[in-house]
Amino acid sequence: MQFTVSKEFSFEAAHSLPHLPEGHKCRNTHGHSYRFSVECSAPLDDRGFVVDYAEISAVVNPIVARLDHQNLNDLFPFYTTAENISAWLYEEVSRHLPVSAIVFHETQKTVVRCTRI
Repeated sequence: MQFTVSKEFSFEAAHSLPHLPEGHKCRNTHGHSYRFSVECSAPLDDRGFVVDYAEISAVVNPIVARLDHQNLNDLFPFYTTAENISAWLYEEVSRHLPVSAIVFHETQKTVVRCTRI
């Protein structure tokens, strides 16, 4: 059997998308209350876990600390779209955990689901 577990995290940050046309509201610096889930999928290990939730927190909390209350444009060499941030999170977290998806909420009404093809 294959199982999927997930744990949710959040951070506050600002960004802008200067490549968008004049007049687009996201071109200006603005902030979001970002929220994302890390989904991990695998068969159960000898402890009966896909992965211990504490292990997820141990990997993700330092990443969240790097992002929280920052201007994301100062941290990344790419356009700070929800898609690009979720892909970056996927790569960072998957170095340590069996990530199957990052589900990334930029606002209460917008969400990106990032998986490996």
